[in-house]
Amino acid sequence: MANKGEAEWIERVRSEGAVPLVDADTCQPGWASPPADKFMVRGPDYFSTKVKVPAAPCLLKPIGFDWITSSTKIADILKHPNSRVRKIIEDEFLLGNKPFVWAFNLQVPSKEHYSAVAYFTTTGPIPEGSLMNQFLKGDDGFKNSRLKLIANIVKGPWIVRKAVGEQAICIIGRSLSCSYCISDNFLEVDVDIGSSMVASAIVHLAFGYITTLTVDLAFLIESQTESELPEQLLGAVRFSNLDPAVARLAEQSTGRSLGTLQSSLPTRLWKSLGQGFSHILHPGAQENGSSSSSSPQANGTGDNKVGSSEEI
Repeated sequence: MANKGEAEWIERVRSEGAVPLVDADTCQPGWASPPADKFMVRGPDYFSTKVKVPAAPCLLKPIGFDWITSSTKIADILKHPNSRVRKIIEDEFLLGNKPFVWAFNLQVPSKEHYSAVAYFTTTGPIPEGSLMNQFLKGDDGFKNSRLKLIANIVKGPWIVRKAVGEQAICIIGRSLSCSYCISDNFLEVDVDIGSSMVASAIVHLAFGYITTLTVDLAFLIESQTESELPEQLLGAVRFSNLDPAVARLAEQSTGRSLGTLQSSLPTRLWKSLGQGFSHILHPGAQENGSSSSSSPQANGTGDNKVGSSEEI
């Protein structure tokens, strides 16, 4: 009976969003769960060999995806009483079930405000002392130093694939501004892509092609000691051909009031950032010059890619 109840609430989360769940192999418009082994993570002997291995199955179960828009930056989604996922969680508590939901909210810098939100749930008790347990109990400093994002462009124009790289990797909290909202039944991570000018420029570029892009994203907690190896993915999501026109209007947040970097940046600065991509469009013009000065500083983890991809 409990399994049936769990299946029912997960089905509600999956079916009530604006973006449909699709088969990962088709790359049809919608969202899916990509194979974990598409992502390379630190292997069991990484600190001596620097060898990465295909990831094992994710620790969390994917349950939903939201593509939402608002007149202001979207944050604290699961704190809002009218949040569709929050309502479902509360309904389950009334039935005696206690789901715990992880939400990763990527705040997209654009003229309008969009968020791509991936939802996951735990499939069993989180072991005391495990890296997941430490992450949930740790302060923002610990979370910022550990939460890692891996991004792959599965399908899209050459210009976008070149800007992002084959597999962009970053410690999110060191590259971007992150906020964490945690309660007894959820953890929400709000990732402000607009807090990095380089990341903003890349996403600004990619947003123009968003209806033709297929993107894989994986979230994990970085292993920084031998006993924490090999790395394990928390969860992964694939979205394909997102259309800004179908984004659902979000409830106004009752939490933080956050401005957006893009709306405050002068047009001439965005123009200068766009010129940073000239070496992608016209590589011959940059062959004798140096473009490394515009690359963000590596975070010291040994995983970041050079150039713009480390900030995505």
